Amino acid sequence: MAFPKFHSSSCALIKKYLTPGLYEQLAFLKTGTGFTLEAAIQSGLKNPDSHIGIYAGDAHTYSLFSAILDPIIHAYHSVEETFTHRPDIDQTNLSPLDPDKRFILSSRVRVARNLKEISFPCHITSQDRIQVEHLVSKAVQDMPGEGHYLPFTGLSPSRMQDLLCRKQTFPMGDRFQDAAGINRDFPDSRGIFSSLDKKFMIWVNEEDHLRVISMESSCDISRVFNRLCLGLDHLNTRLEFAFDKKYGFLTSCPTNIGTAMRAGVHIRLKKLEKNPSLLKHLVNQYHLQIRGTGGEKTSVEKGVFDISNKQRLGVSATQIIENLHAGITAILTAEKKL
Repeated sequence: MAFPKFHSSSCALIKKYLTPGLYEQLAFLKTGTGFTLEAAIQSGLKNPDSHIGIYAGDAHTYSLFSAILDPIIHAYHSVEETFTHRPDIDQTNLSPLDPDKRFILSSRVRVARNLKEISFPCHITSQDRIQVEHLVSKAVQDMPGEGHYLPFTGLSPSRMQDLLCRKQTFPMGDRFQDAAGINRDFPDSRGIFSSLDKKFMIWVNEEDHLRVISMESSCDISRVFNRLCLGLDHLNTRLEFAFDKKYGFLTSCPTNIGTAMRAGVHIRLKKLEKNPSLLKHLVNQYHLQIRGTGGEKTSVEKGVFDISNKQRLGVSATQIIENLHAGITAILTAEKKL
C-alpha cells in the first residue's frame, strides 16, 4: 500500500507524525469493526488546511493506532507521555461574571459522548445509526423537566431552515467532517432533544453520537454547568458511553477526548479587540482559546469573541469551569482598564 501523499501546503499533525515506517506498520491493521488507518486520514488528505487530519472510527481506534494517535494527542493537548484522564465532575457555585450584562452575551457548556460498542459517526452503519437514535430518544423520555425529541426525518426544508436560523439545531457537517464520512445519509437518523426553554439540548448523530449542551443568555457559567451535570447524571443511568481510563471519553476527533467538554462565553471586547497581544496573553495564561463569533473557523464580528477552554485532557471538568471563570474575570478587568 503506497504511502499517502499529503498536499505540500498541509500543516496537519497527521502529516507531521506519520512516517513511511509507521505507515507500513499500521496500514494493514483493522479494528474490530473494520476501521483502517486509510479511512481515518481521509479528511487530512482531502483538506490541506486541516489542523489534525485524523478521525477515530470506533473506540478500538485509540488503542490499535496509538502509535500515531498518541504523538498527535501529546502535541494538541500539551500533555506528558504519561497523560491520564481526570474523571471528577462536581457542581460549582461561582459568582456570575458580568452581572451588569455589559460584556457577556451568553454562556454555553457542551460535552461529546459516544455509545459503548457502537462505531463512531465516520464509520457507523445505517442500522447502527438508527439504533443510536432509538436508544437516545428512549433515554430522554423521562429527562428531568419538560422537553421533547425532534427527529430530522420528515422535517420540511423550510422547517429545518427555520430551526437553523434560530440556532436550535445543527446542519450537515463541514467539508472536514464530510471527507471523514460523517455526513453520510444526512439527515437520516439525526435529531435533537430540547427542553421547552431551549436551555438544554442533545444533538443526536452529529460528529459524535451525542452532543449534550447547556446554554443561556447570561453570565452565570455555574448555573449553565450545573444544568449540564444534572442532564448527564440522568443519561449515565440509562446509557453506556465509550470510555477509557487513559483517554477519558472517546470521541470522533482526538481533540475532544478526556472530558470531551467545551465551556465558553460569547463576550464583547471592543477595546481588547484593538489590543490582540494582551488578549492572547490572558487567554494563554488561563488555558483558554479564542474563536470567531460564529465558532471555529469564523471571524470576529462587532468585537464579539467566543472564548472557551483549550484543555480537555489531563484536567477535570470542574477545573475547566474554574479556569474559565478566572480567565474571563481577568479579561473583563483588562477590558475595563483600557
